[in-house]
Amino acid sequence: MSKDPKDTASPACSAHEAGDAYMGFAPRDELIAFLNTLLEAERAGARICQRTSHEARDVGNQTLAGLMAAVRDDEAHWCAVLTKAIRDLDGEPSTTTGTFFEKAAAIADLPERVKFINRGQGWVVRELRRTLPRIRDDALHAQMRAMLDGHEANIAKAS
Repeated sequence: MSKDPKDTASPACSAHEAGDAYMGFAPRDELIAFLNTLLEAERAGARICQRTSHEARDVGNQTLAGLMAAVRDDEAHWCAVLTKAIRDLDGEPSTTTGTFFEKAAAIADLPERVKFINRGQGWVVRELRRTLPRIRDDALHAQMRAMLDGHEANIAKAS
């Protein structure tokens, strides 16, 4: 056996050739499923915020109406971002609205509904925090980081 370290060393690192899953990153199909789950949740959020904004306006609560309209616009923006991201991965964007809409719409008391909407925003935050380290693509990572920041800001506004 040679004492020359070159003879016993492993070949040059080829980690750059390894697939995303091997390196701890989410594979394409998992990312598409994750993004579609978020898309369905954002669609539900946009719909319930729209409804809540109208109902708040109907009872004369312009502050709440404005807040819910702003959150609705944010949710709609993320729907567009998620749809594009899914297509960029050659995936098919879901057309489903998440069950969050029905659950939130069943809450008649508007302040209680807003608390529920905020918990939904919190769910998105948790899912993004859990998944962000597994997103290898820099552009998608930046978009999802911005989505996380936006949801944290919405939570702060509605608290």
